Amino acid sequence: MNDYQIVKMMDFSAHQIERIRMLEQLCKHFDGSSLRVGIESLKADGGDHAFLCHHGDQLIGFVSWYTSDEIEANINGMVHPEYRRQGIFRKLLKSVVAELKARGIQKCRFRIPANSRPGITCIRPLGADLSSSEFTMNLSRLPTDEPHRTGLTVRQAEARDFEFMVQCSSQAFGDSETWTRSYFLHTNEPERVTYIALDGLTPIGMIRVNHIAANTAVIHDFCVLSSCQGKGYGREILASVVSMLLAKCNTHIRLSVVTENKRALNLYQSVGFEVSAEFHYYVAPVVNLG
Repeated sequence: MNDYQIVKMMDFSAHQIERIRMLEQLCKHFDGSSLRVGIESLKADGGDHAFLCHHGDQLIGFVSWYTSDEIEANINGMVHPEYRRQGIFRKLLKSVVAELKARGIQKCRFRIPANSRPGITCIRPLGADLSSSEFTMNLSRLPTDEPHRTGLTVRQAEARDFEFMVQCSSQAFGDSETWTRSYFLHTNEPERVTYIALDGLTPIGMIRVNHIAANTAVIHDFCVLSSCQGKGYGREILASVVSMLLAKCNTHIRLSVVTENKRALNLYQSVGFEVSAEFHYYVAPVVNLG
């Protein structure tokens, strides 16, 4: 390992980003996997943190992390196929774990493509447990035009909507209001826009959009009050937001859904989304990772 150098990523130039993208493509094609390490989120101000491993001038390893709640860190990583089984990922992870411990972050959540045998083989010795699986879905066709529900509107969230957001999200996803409040405060970046759905003057649902690139939008935190579910609101809200995004030249729109959530999967497919990849999420306490 003496010839390998691990450094904190400080250079976010187009050249450096392209080097990471080339490594991602190499690993993806070699493994025949759906690898995605979140390159769009690598930026100097407010972006993901990352460590790089070099062999001379060659980039051979990469691990990034981010947190939405200061409790759990989401981890992405990859190692050049010709340099695997040499402890490179472990060395990179060690640098990440040192940062996580310093910030008091308690858990790591690793995202592994379901079709990546090397990724799954690498994560098992860490003692991480499979937590959940998600489909990534991309918009592949335009939503069909249907009459809108009388009185249903979608507008951008305002400060006065914050407590409704907490209530709606907590009900839908089963998280505590305390955690949800902290999560929204930690994910209040300018590129992340929240929309509120109203029936007349009454808020009944919400949906958030993360504009990760000029033409790419990621939909998340989509939910409807439990008392308003099963009435067709969800499809209309999603279709309305998709139409807005397309009008603003967002040519790539995607979202994720838990694989077991067949109801949501059917809803997204009805609006024009199709499954493009599946990812497994493995969770381990930071204290168990060195």
